[in-house]
Amino acid sequence: MAGLFDKQADLYLEARPNYPSEWFSKLADLTDHHGLAWDAATGNGQAALAVAEHYERVIATDVSESQLKLATPHPRINYRHTPQSMTDDELVELIGGENSVDLITVAQGVHWFDLPRFYAVATRLLRKPGGIIAVWGYNDVIVNPEFDPIQYRFHATTLPFWKYPYIQHVFDAYEALPFPFESVGMGSEGKPLKLEMPKTTSFEGIMRMFNSWSAIVTAREKGIELLPESLVQELEKAWGGSDLIRPVVYKAFMISGKVRV
Repeated sequence: MAGLFDKQADLYLEARPNYPSEWFSKLADLTDHHGLAWDAATGNGQAALAVAEHYERVIATDVSESQLKLATPHPRINYRHTPQSMTDDELVELIGGENSVDLITVAQGVHWFDLPRFYAVATRLLRKPGGIIAVWGYNDVIVNPEFDPIQYRFHATTLPFWKYPYIQHVFDAYEALPFPFESVGMGSEGKPLKLEMPKTTSFEGIMRMFNSWSAIVTAREKGIELLPESLVQELEKAWGGSDLIRPVVYKAFMISGKVRV
């Protein structure tokens, strides 16, 4: 899915929720070593920055050069562009070689992957024993009883413009996502760990989040505006006004595991 988020890379950077620091602390506690981590589909580096608090080196990769240009520099993070033309052997060598990686993370991205290929590469890279892979995403934001029915109605209009079957895994909260790794107690295949991400944001912030959706960009490319001014005004009224800052909660889900032996 290379290029899917290139056109809204700046919105993506500003609009998405922050992943709680305790997630990364718990994952770090599960790995035997803390030398090398790989954050795949890093985007602007949001998850990689948190991973770098626990690991000596982080290789953060993405197929999108536009996203990587917006990534926040960090002395322990090496951001690398990984075009789809890169072979599996080249990718393994780039990350660190077989049996070298302590933690692999994919935040809101694994559903876009060629899963058999990615899992094969992850299996080669992970330390055995001691290496952990964790994938997570989110699919809903809870605001208030006035706002939520309107946003759900709006979301229904976006359904024809998502990339299927990939996005269905997000809609299903990863419950049907293949994950051929042994559970380590933080979600497993068919039983994702349900999580929440609280965030305080403005109406402008929530609108930026909506506008960062790939479905919105796809619809506009077809000449269809899914967020007309009348709907924006309806959402703003339900929010409580454009100047109001309010807490919201993103519904998230995680699966993690280790290589089966």
